[in-house]
Amino acid sequence: MQRFQHYIDGRFEDASANFPSIDPATGEPWAEMPEAREADVDRAVEAAHRALRGGQWAGLTATQRGRLLYRLADLVAANAARLAELETRDTGKIIRETSAQIAYVADYYRYYAGLADKIEGSYLPIDKPDMDVWLRREPIGVVAAVVPWNSQLFLAAVKLGPALAAGCTLVVKASEDGPAPLLEFARLIDEAGFPAGVVNVLTGFGATCGAALTKHPKVAHIAFTGGPQTARAVVRNSAENLASTSLELGGKSPFIVFADADLESAANAQVAGIFAATGQSCVAGSRLIVEASVKDRFLSVLKAKAEAVKIGSPLDRATEVGPLCTARQRVLIEDVVGRSVAAGAVLVAGGKTPDGPGFYYPPTILDCSAVKAPSVERELFGPVLSVLSFEDEAEALRLANDTPFGLASGLFTRDLTRAHCMMKRIHAGVVWVNTYRAVSPIAPFGGYGQSGHGREGGIAAALDFTRTKTVWLRTSDDPIPDPFVMR
Repeated sequence: MQRFQHYIDGRFEDASANFPSIDPATGEPWAEMPEAREADVDRAVEAAHRALRGGQWAGLTATQRGRLLYRLADLVAANAARLAELETRDTGKIIRETSAQIAYVADYYRYYAGLADKIEGSYLPIDKPDMDVWLRREPIGVVAAVVPWNSQLFLAAVKLGPALAAGCTLVVKASEDGPAPLLEFARLIDEAGFPAGVVNVLTGFGATCGAALTKHPKVAHIAFTGGPQTARAVVRNSAENLASTSLELGGKSPFIVFADADLESAANAQVAGIFAATGQSCVAGSRLIVEASVKDRFLSVLKAKAEAVKIGSPLDRATEVGPLCTARQRVLIEDVVGRSVAAGAVLVAGGKTPDGPGFYYPPTILDCSAVKAPSVERELFGPVLSVLSFEDEAEALRLANDTPFGLASGLFTRDLTRAHCMMKRIHAGVVWVNTYRAVSPIAPFGGYGQSGHGREGGIAAALDFTRTKTVWLRTSDDPIPDPFVMR
């Protein structure tokens, strides 16, 4: 059985305890993972704090930091196939997706490598003739990056890239569900030549590892991706150290299809939005809101596509839908789908758990147009699509915004005027028009409401990892006037 280690202060080491990692395709243990506890977390944060305040990292120029990020990008690209295989084995994501996604992750590091020496301060035209005032952007401090199991190398890159470009140091907590790729990624950090303590990678459980990390008094910022319930605990923990937070949370994203849309293209995008990655994506287009006049035709196309999906081993490149990551996730989905059908939702496709090993669940479509079904409201993190219908733009918009989430959305129409009007009024941080699930390091990503705050990607993310210092320089040699009058 393969055994993984933590990476703390530039060293790979065993933990005092270990736990098994389960292969979702078989339901059997395949590796042992190190379990970090409070003492391990404290050592990692202390190492990051030392690297931030002194030593080699603190003395590097922004351009030199960028060169290290370029080196890391090259290593990610060169090792993408190996990392992809590990991610597929440990999480069940199909190899077709992990291979393509991890290869693209290198571009995120390249983007932030180029940005490192372009984070500029500014000069203020201050209203005092004997003063020069300028602003400096300085690293915010030690960053706790809490990364979920799904798309973990991508979700780590959108935290590590901008934080390192800004000059921060980090402790990365990989999810206890499938941490192998991030623990292995630490070897690329080491090979790239980052000084000891700049990036530390560990894993463990929320109560004994996550809580200690997010409460730690030397953590200045928490970059968290996960569910709203865990995020609330993170925010409560941040009250202990007054760390700032950026939260990229879940979603119940609307996928709006008007009658004038290219229905075949929209159907392919809907498949990508809800069945790709076995629906285990925070931007999953899990609520189809389709114009009533084309609903039956569109569902007929979708049903055929859902039933043609190839389910199988995630390591097989022909597979299109692999297993769910955990058994508990499948239990949740089975429960919500069952309750939705009992409430009157019509099962259009799927909905039956297959026999055999592993945590598989088929692409499922529920027509919820005439009922109030639990599947419409609950984020399931699985391949389950809930269908609603509308008569006009106003109803489509009301249904789209009828959620406490606001992460992503899709809008399909050939009417440019309608598209512009709708995109302004959809309550979501991302609006994809006539496409879905597209990302780039250049484009910020994040949500509204219970989908969190802050942005990942783009220049905005790098600025989130800085704080502004205002510097005042008096340019007069005259004696300071009345000390009891504020200047």
